[in-house]
Formats: sequence, structure tokens, C-alpha cells
Amino acid sequence: MLAFLGAIICIIASVHPAGTAAPAAAAADNDSAAAALLPAADKGLGALHGPAEALASAGPRLPGGPPLFSRFVCTPLSTECPATGTGPAAGPEELLALRSAAAQLRRTALEQKERIRMDQETIRELTGKLSRCEGGLRSPPAAAAPPAAAGLRAAPRPGTMGHPPDEPPAVRELEEAVRTLQDRIDRIEQELPARTNGSAPTAPAFARDALHTKMEQLEEQLLSKILTLQKERQAANTDRSQQQHNIEKELNSLQNRVTELEHGPLGYSPPDAFKVTIPVQNNYMYARMKKSLPELYAFTICMWLKSKALAGLGTPFSYSVPSQANEIVLLEWGTNPLELLINDKVAQLPLSLKDKAWHHICVAWTTRDGKWSAYQDGEQRGTGENLASWHAIKPQGVIILGQEQDTLGGRFDATQAFVGELAQFSVWDHMLAPVEILGLANCTSHLQGNVIQWDDQAVEVFGGASKAGFAACEEGRKA
Repeated sequence: MLAFLGAIICIIASVHPAGTAAPAAAAADNDSAAAALLPAADKGLGALHGPAEALASAGPRLPGGPPLFSRFVCTPLSTECPATGTGPAAGPEELLALRSAAAQLRRTALEQKERIRMDQETIRELTGKLSRCEGGLRSPPAAAAPPAAAGLRAAPRPGTMGHPPDEPPAVRELEEAVRTLQDRIDRIEQELPARTNGSAPTAPAFARDALHTKMEQLEEQLLSKILTLQKERQAANTDRSQQQHNIEKELNSLQNRVTELEHGPLGYSPPDAFKVTIPVQNNYMYARMKKSLPELYAFTICMWLKSKALAGLGTPFSYSVPSQANEIVLLEWGTNPLELLINDKVAQLPLSLKDKAWHHICVAWTTRDGKWSAYQDGEQRGTGENLASWHAIKPQGVIILGQEQDTLGGRFDATQAFVGELAQFSVWDHMLAPVEILGLANCTSHLQGNVIQWDDQAVEVFGGASKAGFAACEEGRKA
């Protein structure tokens, strides 16, 4: 553009000698018009003209007048200027063409200026829209749903079955608005013309920086809102799990109450004078001890059992820890013999409980050399060694009566379930002497477990298992 303007000025200077006053005035007008089209920083035109002394000697003079080329010193345009001669040889048609070109240049400059002004207006409009978006985020409309203080997902919509929506409509609309504004800003930045003089106005640049800053703020606000909604969704899921647990607990209480009404009052006053009944072989009827075991290096576990299974005893009890599902298990499955599992190591016990009568069972074990003993009705039926030698029973596990655990507190298998009645489940942290076990079996001793005691408040029943009164010696005589 500068090169083109310089060529035009050279042509004007070359075709208007300073011999008369009128042409000089016209040249001066053209010079001022051309100078108005140039930026202030470039009006020196050092590449096109020099100081006045150089101008005075640069070109030929007319007699008694100024130099032929006025105050400009231009490169000779013998092959580029339209005139074939110099000085007065230029015609009026050429002068008209040059004036038309200068006017066209002026219009082009005005159009560029108007284009820049329109771009500035567009940027200001986008800034206003972003401000309104920010205002909408800070102060939601008054017509919003009343339970807004409890979170956008506090109350499920009808027909959603309590599940919160995947994404709130307001968040999606804000994301779409921000995306649209970002696309428009990118297009405007691409269409903004490069500033030819290197002195572009700073206002659009400032506006763009402000837009980018506001866009980043909006993105941070949207991200914060999405994270809040995700936390509310997780809290809602936790609430549903808690509600489901409470419902199951209430159902168990109601079922126990129905059982109590069907069979009359429990009829036992001491806390240990009860039994747990599991009438059907399935994977959801069981009892759970509220108390867990500490770390043990020896134990004795005793209980009263009455099996009603057609084949096999099932699982009278199982103790599971997070790292080992079969930490301690008493199991008789199918046609297999009765087994004691410790840390997944197995010892077969020579006990028989298939006559559907009450029997007193005790198993004792110590980590030293893995020694074990098995008792039925106070009589020692078998002993052995190398059962999980030097292994310590891990603490903080779950004790389940009537089911075998494949994971901590769950994944029961109906084929391994116990069917019958169970009472007086107790645990000691050492091996009881044979005489102590005999006293428990013939009801001459009331020794209580020093780790786990049989207490009504310490046993929970689930899935239809029930509690009823139980007197060990009286039941044994009946049998």
C-alpha cells in the first residue's frame, strides 16, 4: 500500500510543475490529500524526499521559479509514469485518472476504518453477552425450583425412580452458549485485518484479553458446578444404599415379629436362653454376630447343633477377614466329611451329626505345630497336627452363622447353607481342657466364652431366620 501511494505521489509531482500558481495549488491539494491518507508516523516519507537543500539542487529549475519537481525528489518514472514527456506535457485526462485513483484510495481507507469500528462493536456486544451469562450464573432466576438450597438433584422428577439425571439442562445450555461465543470470537479474530502501519489500536486487543479472561472464569465456574453435581449424585447413591439397608432391617424386624406372633412369645428371660432357627436351605437366611475376633494364637469354639438337612450338615459358622474368606470355617458339604478350615487349610473331623438330634460340638486349635482337637457331646473324637501351623488368626473379620462366606460378609452358596437349629455359640482365646468341655456338654458348667458370648443383643438374624427360647439340657433330654 505504501509503495502504491508513493508511486501516485511521484506521478502527481512529476506532472504538475510549479511554473504557475494554479497548478501549484492543485499539486498542493493533491499532496495534502495524499498526506492525509498516510499515518502520522510515515508522513516524513524519508524514502521519497529529503531536506529542502537537497530539493533545491535535485532537479532542473524554470527561469525565475522553483524546481521542476516541487519539494519531492522521486525516482525517475520514465517507464512507469503515463506521460511520455516531462513537465507540461501531461494532459487533463491523466490528471482526472489520478484524482479518481486518489479518491478511490480515500474510500478504501474509510471502508477499512468502518470495518474496524464494526469489529469493535461486535467485541463490545460479545462482552455484554458474557456479562449477562456471568450474571445468570451468580444469581439464578426467582422462578427456579424451590428446593434449590438442597442441590439441583435433591428431589427426583416423577418417573425417574429416584435416579438423578445424567446432566442438568442448565449446565448443558451454559456449555452450549459458551461454545457458541468461543466460535464467534475465533471467527472475529481471524477476520480482523492486519494493521498495515504497525500501530493498530490497543482497544480491540484489550477487549480480546478481557473476553479470554471471562471465558476462563466461566469455564472454572462450570467445572465447579459439575463437580458439585457429581458430589450430590454420589451422596444420593449413598442415601439410596442407606435407605435400602434400613428397609431390609425393617423387613427383618417385621418378619421376626410375625414369627413371634405365629409361635407365641419367645418365653426366655436369660440373655443366652435362645436358639437360632434356619428352616430352609437357601442363600439369604443366616445370623450374624455383632462382635468380631481379635488376633488369636489359639481358640476353642463350642455350640449346640441340630441339623435338619437331608445330606450334609452345611456350614454352622464361618469367620472371614478382608484378605482371607476362609479364615475359620466348620463345613460339611454334600457327601464330604465334616471339615475344619483355618486359613484355607483343611482338617477332617471324625464327627457325625446326621441323626437330626441335638449335639454339643467343640473344636480347639493352637498355632503351635497346628494342633487341633474335636469333641462331640463332651467326648474327644479326634486330634491332629499341622493345621495352619504358626498362623495367627487375623482380627476385625465377620462371623456368620448358617452360611459360608466367599467374600467378607457375603456371596453365600445355597448348597453350603446350614438347615436346622443352633445355640450357645461361644469362643475362647485358648484351648479348653477336656473336663471343661465335658461340663459344658452335660450342663454342669456355665462357663462363658471370654472372646464371644452367646447373648440375645449380640446376634442379628436375617432373611427369615428366627429366634426362639432354648434350654440346652432339657432339649438334650428330649432328644
